Amino acid sequence: MSEDLKLTNQLCFSIYNANRLFNKFYQKALEPFKITYPQYLVLLSLWERDQQQLQELGAEIGLSSNTLTPLLKRLEEKELITRVRPQTDKRQLVVSLTNAGEAIQAPIVEAIANCISQDQFDINRYHQLLEDNKKLADELQKQLE
Repeated sequence: MSEDLKLTNQLCFSIYNANRLFNKFYQKALEPFKITYPQYLVLLSLWERDQQQLQELGAEIGLSSNTLTPLLKRLEEKELITRVRPQTDKRQLVVSLTNAGEAIQAPIVEAIANCISQDQFDINRYHQLLEDNKKLADELQKQLE
């Protein structure tokens, strides 16, 4: 077998493995708040821009509505978000932060920053990896169009 074909030499596997490890990393930071990594992504998006339609939110974080709906339901049960159908168009669903959802931002950001500093994650290297990953995602997206 060629060295290039070995699992450990595959970029796709390396990214898959990094994703798995990121989920564990964030799980450690988010456990005190009883939220999952995908729920954290929803909150991040809403902290950036509150009151999003379900379709917008799904597109932003890359989840379909059938995956997003149960996740949002659990966040609503925790009273971190609301899901409301506007009177003007009952077909739409608007997702918004509650006061508790807004208030939890600072403690979560602090918990993640603490995990990053404990793991001695070099912030400059982090930014370089982020930039490289964005370029890779853009290239892959072009291939899919």
